[in-house]
Amino acid sequence: MSSEKIIINTSKAPEAIGPYNQAILAGGFLYISGQIPLDPQTMKLVSEDVKDQTHQVFKNLKSILEKADYSWEDVVKASVFIKNMDDFGSINEVYSEYFTKNQPARECVEVARLPKDVQVEISLIAWKDRK
Repeated sequence: MSSEKIIINTSKAPEAIGPYNQAILAGGFLYISGQIPLDPQTMKLVSEDVKDQTHQVFKNLKSILEKADYSWEDVVKASVFIKNMDDFGSINEVYSEYFTKNQPARECVEVARLPKDVQVEISLIAWKDRK
């Protein structure tokens, strides 16, 4: 197994809006930076609706997973940050469309503010044996 750190970026997900990469692959683990609901082509918020925003976040995450040759089944941990805990049910509804079996470990926390004043941000850790 390689011990090198590989930077993963794709034009199919929004470019970083700060000094970070979309993901880092290290030792079989893929660490995906928090994704927000920006359209990667326009870098604009897709909608004010929390479900629409959550779907866009998952589209962005999927693009990064695919760029690194990973899938939803490889995800071992999800971190969900939401602006309003009242949206927990709506976000879970969308979340369950993507993680249909063998759901990863997860935390979901309400935060005071997210980048670009979005309603949801999700980061992932995925793993697979890369031998």
